[in-house]
Amino acid sequence: MHQRSHKTHKKYRRKGQSLIASNKIKPEEWEISNAEAKHALKAQGCKVKEIKKIRCLKHQVCISYWDEKGGVCSGFFSYRIFTKWQVEVEKLVNACQSLKEWVLLDRIMKYEFACYPYLKDMEDVLRNALKNCLYILETSVLLQAV
Repeated sequence: MHQRSHKTHKKYRRKGQSLIASNKIKPEEWEISNAEAKHALKAQGCKVKEIKKIRCLKHQVCISYWDEKGGVCSGFFSYRIFTKWQVEVEKLVNACQSLKEWVLLDRIMKYEFACYPYLKDMEDVLRNALKNCLYILETSVLLQAV
């Protein structure tokens, strides 16, 4: 009997890790208020009247809410829609004490920007924070060499 050889198609998977997978940020431990959730969902275009329930999971948050017509809606949302995400990433950037730490964080952020949707303003702020941090670290290395 003739055996058919199966070709295995390996799907391309971008190498790297997200901020959550690398345990740099642990949003499942966050306490997201109803006001924060409502603000974030409205910014995403959801017609939110009132938040019903917020459940923080490892990689995303599940939010149930009443819409403006009184219907119950729910969905899974990225933590990246919250202002708190930007604050946490900025803390990580500002905590870089060496070029080596910065390079590791920059690699993760390149992965983040390539794989996850970020609001344009948030992405710009975070990219600028990384650039500024690099400039400070490079300057301190140059000053130490003098």
